[in-house]
Amino acid sequence: MRWYSLAAALAAVVVSTEAQAGKDLDAVRTRGKLICGVAAGGLAGFMLADSQGKWTGINVDICRAVAVAILGDGEKVSYTAVSGQQRFTALQSGEVDMLSNNTTWTLGRDTALGLDFTGVTYYDGQGFMVNKKLGVKSAKELNGATVCVPSGSTTELNLADYFRANKMTLKAVVFDDVDQIRGAFFSGRCDVYTGDRVRLFATRAANVPAPAMAEDYVILPEIISKEPLGPVVRHGDNQFADVVRWAQYAMLEAEEYGITSKNVDEMLKSDNPSIKRILGVTPGMGKALGVSETWVYDIVKQVGNYGEVYDKHLGPNTPLKIDRGLNRLWKDGGIQYAPPIR
Repeated sequence: MRWYSLAAALAAVVVSTEAQAGKDLDAVRTRGKLICGVAAGGLAGFMLADSQGKWTGINVDICRAVAVAILGDGEKVSYTAVSGQQRFTALQSGEVDMLSNNTTWTLGRDTALGLDFTGVTYYDGQGFMVNKKLGVKSAKELNGATVCVPSGSTTELNLADYFRANKMTLKAVVFDDVDQIRGAFFSGRCDVYTGDRVRLFATRAANVPAPAMAEDYVILPEIISKEPLGPVVRHGDNQFADVVRWAQYAMLEAEEYGITSKNVDEMLKSDNPSIKRILGVTPGMGKALGVSETWVYDIVKQVGNYGEVYDKHLGPNTPLKIDRGLNRLWKDGGIQYAPPIR
């Protein structure tokens, strides 16, 4: 009897705390479009505009998933390119609704800027890339090197910490613009390019100027930091933050349960209670979040699950060929893990 009473009480709480739209969520709905901040200069596999101005990449697909959850359509997104130094001001001022641009989650950023990180899209770490002609095999051979680094970034701080800890000296050449960094490195102005390893892989795959080739550059084995990269929203609208957070979790939950863009219609017939709840066949989760009951179905149908998105932009059949590593699901040896949709 006590267990029944507890279950009834919990059910009452779910009903009574149905999500109410906040100012940011209302603004997106009124506008009919989500404004998503992505990285100026782009990054292959994560966010890159083609010659027609169409953005693609794993970060772009996170924006699309949020737009699906709120507006029902993953194409109702406007992308604003912001530099590393501009990104937080753009979000704080309301120029963009959210950032999805490989921003590293740190305590200082989470507490001092009036912002909230909603999750981790990609677990990464900082590394080093050098020209193969240097003959360098380890970052510990870089004493006295000239290093290209973006200004106003955790990358710059990590670089200084690593060289200091290993009693090495360096000459940092700091740039605001990623295109300037690439140009300086490939022209030989810097011995080393440092940044998140995914940035190094993407740069090597997409930006090496002819006649040089990707094989002429080596990414060293050392990983010198933790770089959890994820979406960022403003403080003040918990409902909007919840939608951004759970849009990504929905993609992870779908992958865990084997729900893909190709089989999602068939999965609607599943007898699995968890799948029925995730896809809205058993209603309640959409109401709790303040969105359509078919929100997960719509995200998977239009965007795909996390694994599909990863393989499409970063996987073995792409120029980047980045092993998922830590970004595998928890049950497959990684640390990507979503709370249950229940």
